[in-house]
Amino acid sequence: MTYRQAKWGEPIIFELSKESKQSFIIDDMFKEYANEALSKIPEDLRRKSALKIPNLSEVEVVRHFTRLTQMAYGVDVGPVPLGSCTMKYNPKVSEELANDQRVTELHPYQDEETAQGILEIMYLMQRWLAEITGTDECSLQPPAGASGEFTGALIIKKYHIDHGMHYKNEMIVPDAAHGSNPASSAMAGFKVVKIPTDSDGETDINALKAALSERTAGLMLTNPNTLGIFESKILDIADAIHERKAFLYYDGANLNGIIGVVRPGDMGFDIIHLNLHKTFAAPHGGGGPGAGVVCVKKELKEYLPTPIVDYDGRKYFFRYDLSKTIGRVSWFYGNITPIVKSFVYLASLGPAIREVAEISVLNTNYLLKKLANLKGISLIYGEGRWRKHEFVVSFDKLRKETGVNAEDVAKSLLDRGIHAPTIYFPLIVPEAHMIEVTETETLENLDLIADAYKEIVEKAYVNPEELKKAPKNTSVGRLDAIVANHPNTLAPTYKHVLARK
Repeated sequence: MTYRQAKWGEPIIFELSKESKQSFIIDDMFKEYANEALSKIPEDLRRKSALKIPNLSEVEVVRHFTRLTQMAYGVDVGPVPLGSCTMKYNPKVSEELANDQRVTELHPYQDEETAQGILEIMYLMQRWLAEITGTDECSLQPPAGASGEFTGALIIKKYHIDHGMHYKNEMIVPDAAHGSNPASSAMAGFKVVKIPTDSDGETDINALKAALSERTAGLMLTNPNTLGIFESKILDIADAIHERKAFLYYDGANLNGIIGVVRPGDMGFDIIHLNLHKTFAAPHGGGGPGAGVVCVKKELKEYLPTPIVDYDGRKYFFRYDLSKTIGRVSWFYGNITPIVKSFVYLASLGPAIREVAEISVLNTNYLLKKLANLKGISLIYGEGRWRKHEFVVSFDKLRKETGVNAEDVAKSLLDRGIHAPTIYFPLIVPEAHMIEVTETETLENLDLIADAYKEIVEKAYVNPEELKKAPKNTSVGRLDAIVANHPNTLAPTYKHVLARK
């Protein structure tokens, strides 16, 4: 491997290019046709310089990009145990059906009579998701989870304004919440009130009650929470919120741990957003787009973004006449692909959706048990409690005893062919690893992850410096975190990469 490859990883395609190479040969007949066509293009529209494309043979191009795909890691390659992200395996039947031309060639302006199939799918998804969550109506419109949060916050805001409660300007958010919760609340115009987590890993209900006032508009909460612990006092929390004429909002990122077992609506939640790209097996991240469905109780149905899909017994159609709608949050249903994938997923599972939660919880607690007994690892909250879909361990003790921190452990996992989990989140847990293995991982994979952690922790006490140099077995070594996160220092790096062309 050359120095450049060692520093930058796989060479870019322009570095493989040579002037002496030719990817294809243009015969004289084609040149004559091309010159004739070019002569008809106005001079001021013609390119003045040569087209900057690499000179490579077809086989070199194919091998280059195939090699790059082999360097990529995703759920089709192995476990991706990102806490709070639910990176489960995506069934390929869903991918195949969503790529059917009857889906991909739909146009947002075509007549509803010609789109009855997709409208039926959307209508059924609204009904199914309302049933799963214990609500009355859903809008599929939000194009991502954070958009769903923002939509819910706007619904709460408009409801209070419509009912003359302009003074309700505070949204309560637990300190362990996803960062998008306070961000969405602030974007909707609310002042964010943060409350702590108690020693059991649950929302501190005494702090919550102390924070409540006539200004309280709502509480944003996920259950199970970010630590993977079920909020045992959720009914008391709901009563306290509703007594203040406020709303209980459910962040659906963690639904994977309870789906089919208990419904958020039955716990007292009024508004719920769901991540189809998490719980319902549409691809997450680069495989998107996302879909942040919002479901509400009957009292808030008229506030949903329009249009929603309805059915009159004869045909399916878009409804625009919700009397108090907050308006569109996305101009078109550009998220139709993950909606179709999730429809196939739900239709395939049916009532067996309950097993998703059951196996997720089993997998989570099996792996937690194996890790919790390792030297240098601790549980900051909820010691001895069962988790649901995920758990958070702290490497703070390991850092103090060996100098090896959570990042070093994560990089060392990469050297063992395992995708690292979410690290340093939630912020209330020092040196955190937030791990979610989902229901689609096998016992063998769980043991593989546990064995890797065991090996790394044991090595930390013997040769910590080796771990601090990780990763070594990846195409690129450890990046400079400061440079990677600061645009001003990163800019010269980009210029250097571009200069290589």
